[in-house]
Amino acid sequence: MNKKIILFFSLFLAISTQAQLKKITLEDGVLQQGRKFGADKLTGFQWIPNTNKYVYYTDAWSKMMSATTTDAKTAELVTLSNVNAALGTKLKNFIGTQWIDATTILVSDNGKYFTYSLTSKSGKNIQIASENADNQTFDSKKENLAFTEENNLYFFNKNKDKVAVTSNSDKNIVSGQTISRSEFGISNGIFWSPKSTYLAFYQKDETEVADYPLLDITETPGKLVNLKYPMIGQKSEKPSVGIYNLASGKTIFIAPKSGNVNDYLTNLSWSSDEKYILIAELNRGQNDMSLNVYDANTGVFVRTILNEKNSNWVEPEHDAYFPNANSNNFIWFSEKDGFQNLYYYSIEGKLIKQLTNNKFPAREIIGSNPAGTEIYFKATGEIGTNMLVYKVDLKGKQTLITKDLGVHNVIVSTDGNWFFDEYSNHSTPSKSLLYNKNLKATTLLESKNKYEGYEMGTAEIKTIKSADGTTDLFTRLIKPSNFDATKKYPVLVYVYGGPHAQLVTNSFLDGANLWMYWMAEQGYLVFTVDNRGSDNRGFAFESVIHGRLGVNEMDDQLKGVEYLKSLPYVDGNRLAVHGWSFGGFMTTSLMLRKPDTFKVGVAGGPVTDWKWYEIMYGERYMDTPDENQKGFDEASTLNYVNNLKGKLLLIHGTSDDTVVMQHNLALVKKFIEAGKQVDFFPYPMAKHNVQGKDRVHLMTKVLNYVIDNNK
Repeated sequence: MNKKIILFFSLFLAISTQAQLKKITLEDGVLQQGRKFGADKLTGFQWIPNTNKYVYYTDAWSKMMSATTTDAKTAELVTLSNVNAALGTKLKNFIGTQWIDATTILVSDNGKYFTYSLTSKSGKNIQIASENADNQTFDSKKENLAFTEENNLYFFNKNKDKVAVTSNSDKNIVSGQTISRSEFGISNGIFWSPKSTYLAFYQKDETEVADYPLLDITETPGKLVNLKYPMIGQKSEKPSVGIYNLASGKTIFIAPKSGNVNDYLTNLSWSSDEKYILIAELNRGQNDMSLNVYDANTGVFVRTILNEKNSNWVEPEHDAYFPNANSNNFIWFSEKDGFQNLYYYSIEGKLIKQLTNNKFPAREIIGSNPAGTEIYFKATGEIGTNMLVYKVDLKGKQTLITKDLGVHNVIVSTDGNWFFDEYSNHSTPSKSLLYNKNLKATTLLESKNKYEGYEMGTAEIKTIKSADGTTDLFTRLIKPSNFDATKKYPVLVYVYGGPHAQLVTNSFLDGANLWMYWMAEQGYLVFTVDNRGSDNRGFAFESVIHGRLGVNEMDDQLKGVEYLKSLPYVDGNRLAVHGWSFGGFMTTSLMLRKPDTFKVGVAGGPVTDWKWYEIMYGERYMDTPDENQKGFDEASTLNYVNNLKGKLLLIHGTSDDTVVMQHNLALVKKFIEAGKQVDFFPYPMAKHNVQGKDRVHLMTKVLNYVIDNNK
């Protein structure tokens, strides 16, 4: 009798506890993952230069807190109200604050730049940018401020005089902005030399690039806005590098050395002594790259340091890294041996040492010690879902800094003696550590799980074999909180599948979006597999896609489906698929080329025929139609519309300037011609990604479509 009472009481407690759990709404799932549910962190962590002190920000970036490596006890260093009162500014937060020295910070307020002394509690205005100034870039001394207005480049000198570097009257000539549609690691177009003697910049001539019309519906009548969009196989932009001499006021230009005006110039960097500028030149076919050195004063070619060729592609993404301000020796990234590794070169072109020889990719150099004898870099380690941090000396001795598996973000102190490490993994929402030079760690902060108290499912991370039978693929399967292995569940497969993206990571929630957990609570399993062609697994893994986009990727996705159908709790007749961009291409490809697999598909911003995509990305992976017509025909989803069996929803932002809406409209037209019914939903004026509250509308549309039709 007592046992029955205990059993009843235990069951009552379990039911009561479950009843008290809160539900995550779909709006939460779209908007609150990094907000309400965001892990506790030392927000905006910065080392104070040349000290053992650090700062971070609290109260919505309105307070700067300080501590030392010897005493983690924090104290308020300065508040936003203190700074505003002293400077007469209206700063809303400390985001973007930079350190000038150990006691002085740089802040900006609507284009006005101020220094503020933490000792005197006072400051001054040092520079004022014009209202239309974009791409604002200070030199290392924080004296000269370069910027662009429309298609020209200017700078304010230390006397606050506005100086025109270019005066292009032709709007097709664009200076000081990113080129090559920000491929090849390009994120800016302005490059001050170390001592501010020169200002280098990218320039592009878009005269021959076709205008692509986008409709602006906010005016009456609506008007067309032209976008320069170089489509595969067509005319491209012509790049050059300008070098402006501040003393003489003259500019010299460097064009592709090959003489082929459509070749690419990228990965621009300055030598430590300012005498040379290094530029990676890549042929338009993207299979032949040379790292060239030029005289900074004259623009005269000096030498080619290295050359790389590959029948698939060569993709330089990192500029030369000079670890020592007193030496012109530098570090170069290359994946010529199959994985991204670090190589140490002299400016004369001698390979001094291959610093790393890993069978996993190095991803980013995050710094070096002051002497330039230790290099700190991110790499995946042997398991490709991680992002770890290592150091390597100039003799090639490599040491792992981060001891825990996971996805790490490390910030190195200016003296190289301390490492701030913030990471998460499958079971850790966020943990902040401080490593000393001997790599002994002290915990500064460990976040609690913000999802406690909510109905939250679980994720399983596993590996399956790819379609080649040997390569491991990482998978993530999200189950509802009330998962019952005796039931049969429908599945939503979320897919991207293309280069430069990885969906399954060893971070908290394993790289998943929170809305996936909402979907699981609706009685679904949500599954993802990172197929061959995706990121962080090496060149062979990625380059298998060359010339035949979609083929190997689909084969691997079908291996994921095969795995799902092997699970006793999966309803193999109720599978849905959703993806955006390359994932939209994958979704439409799977629905049309593997029509018996998925009952429902939702494709957002899909590439439907690669001939309408941009040159820089598209020709790397597909070459041109003249070179690979068979591959383009094979990949075009327009050629398979008659195969459609399931329900398909197509979505597109009408102002998408990445995957232009011609892709989706052309596919819809083909469906109409074939007498096939599909659903189409536009997001007026949205670009490639639907953001903000509109994204709640988007995901409601996507997931309701799946739920309503996958029955």
